This record gives sequence, structure tokens and C-alpha cells, in this order.
Amino acid sequence: MLLRLPISLPEAQQCLAEGAVPVGGATLVWALWQRDGFPEQAMSLRRLPEANVIEREALGAAVLLHRMDDRLPEVLRRAASTVGTGAVRRTATVGGNIVGSTLRCLLPAALVLKARATVLDRDGTYETDLAEVVSKRHLLLGLHWHAPVTSGYSKEAGEAGGPPPLVVATAVHAGNDGRHHLDVAVRDGYEVTSGTAPCRTGPEQVLRALEDTDLGILPPTAWDAVRREVTGVLSRTAGS
Repeated sequence: MLLRLPISLPEAQQCLAEGAVPVGGATLVWALWQRDGFPEQAMSLRRLPEANVIEREALGAAVLLHRMDDRLPEVLRRAASTVGTGAVRRTATVGGNIVGSTLRCLLPAALVLKARATVLDRDGTYETDLAEVVSKRHLLLGLHWHAPVTSGYSKEAGEAGGPPPLVVATAVHAGNDGRHHLDVAVRDGYEVTSGTAPCRTGPEQVLRALEDTDLGILPPTAWDAVRREVTGVLSRTAGS
């Protein structure tokens, strides 16, 4: 297998046009390739500058999870810190986790940040939403968002070989009018559900508003975690 390492967007487009299979850290596909056969050529974005950005409001798809630091919102940093082992985080990439993984531990965090995605295809780059990236498995180049007022992330303990542990991600955003609103995303099993509510009142009123969103279908055990995380992030917002 030939591994191609483009250093510019035109070069990356050429690799795609010539049939190179995109690969991140290969933590997920290596075993499949060993079983099913390796492609003739693969492409990694690890040398592409646009895919290695780490900024307050932007993150490249080729960034390794262990490199995600305090330049990023808390919700993203904490999400990355819970993925696998230290060895996995030193090889797994942002793009591989969001697009290639069935668990998508970073997806709830990206959703509550209202992140937009930049993707790459043979015709160039364009912006789209995360739902399209996940459903169509686009080649993710990077994410960008507006920094939240505050954010949080909780992942329950899981058992080896058991179901995916419950994840609750939260972020409070300030609107153009100065009013705050809260975004919540929950991974329950393999499904991710999200909702938004204004923060003009106390936690109980916010939680009731969230019950009227898609989050209202969550089971009671998940709602207990949502209640805890919402109460916590709103208390931190009050001190912001």
C-alpha cells in the first residue's frame, strides 16, 4: 500500500482523484484492512496545514486527540481526553473519531458548539453541517464554531465489551442580543440526540424547555445525567 501525504489542498484533491483512500490515525481501519486486504493507495492529511489547526474557534481533522489542549473549549478537551487509552489518543484523529468511528465521542461536543464542518472532495472544499458529514462520510478537513460562554462534558464509566457509556455535552452561548441559550447533546447507546433552550430562567425551567425538544425521548437514567450537567453548567454561567 502506498501512503500519500499531501502538503497542499490541490495535492490532496489530486490524491482523491487518483483513488487514494482517506485515512486518519488508522486505529479503526487497520484490522479491517488486515482482514479484507489493503487498498493500493491511502491518503493522510497529517502534513496538510489546513487539517492541523488548533485555535480557540477552529480545529483541524488531522489533529491527534492527545494534542487537544486549553486553546479549545472545555467540552472538546474533555471529550478527547476520554477516548480510549493514552496510546489510542496519540494516534487517533479528530476526523477519524467523528466520521470513521461508530462511537463518535467528539460528536456531542461538536454539536453543542454548533460547529460547522469544512470538507474536501475532488472539486475542492466547502462548508456543511455535521449531520451531512456523518451520514455521507465526507472527508473532513476541519471544524469551526463561535466560542461558548462556558461548556461541559460528562461520560459515564463503561464496561469493556459492554454498551457505549452515556455521554452528555453542554454549552452556553450568547446571542447577538446578549441573551444566553443552552445546547445539550446526549449519546445514549450509538444514537446522539440534541436540543436547545433559552437560559432566561432557572435550571428547572430550562430542563422543562429541553423536554420539549428531541431530548424528551431520553430514558429516566439519561435524564438524571442531563439534569446534573445542565445544573452544573448553568451555575458556572451565572459566575461568568
